[in-house]
Amino acid sequence: MNTYDFDKTIFYPDSSYCFVRFCLRRHPAAVLPTLPRSLYMALRYRRGKESAKALKQQVFSFLPRIADIDRTVCAFWEKHEKRIGTWYLLQKQSTDLILSASPRFLLEPICERLQVNLIATEMDKLTGLISGANCHDTEKVRRFYELDADAHTEAFYSDSLTDSPMAEIADRAFLVKKHRLFPWPGK
Repeated sequence: MNTYDFDKTIFYPDSSYCFVRFCLRRHPAAVLPTLPRSLYMALRYRRGKESAKALKQQVFSFLPRIADIDRTVCAFWEKHEKRIGTWYLLQKQSTDLILSASPRFLLEPICERLQVNLIATEMDKLTGLISGANCHDTEKVRRFYELDADAHTEAFYSDSLTDSPMAEIADRAFLVKKHRLFPWPGK
């Protein structure tokens, strides 16, 4: 099986960022009231005073104000599916596994369209609250082996060196920069 990060890897730029912008345009009354606190939390996060999980929950705190989140997510992918990298579509296999820090509710529809498997951050689409840990760096490896203790990844693809824990367990790994593949440093 091949494993992939999602944001800035097979989808460019970042699906969560694009989704918040999409919702800001479609549902400004829902998103605008949450922006000042989200910006404040983002500054605290950059200074190391806030966790990624807390920031992500704040950024998605507008979700309870969206009347039909499933319809909104579907409309989002209708517009943004074209951002999936051609390089990925040409090599995609049904056994592929996407591991992402983005919310599961956001990525699940596109993974179903692509007919690939998904492990992602478990966020309640009605509240914006995350259950468990943010699916990032070592958490990706933990969840990968939780899925199957004997799992094996032939190749791993990511845009970020913070995904080195997944790269280390793969036979081969590739760094992806704007849909261009490079050998993983030191691999």
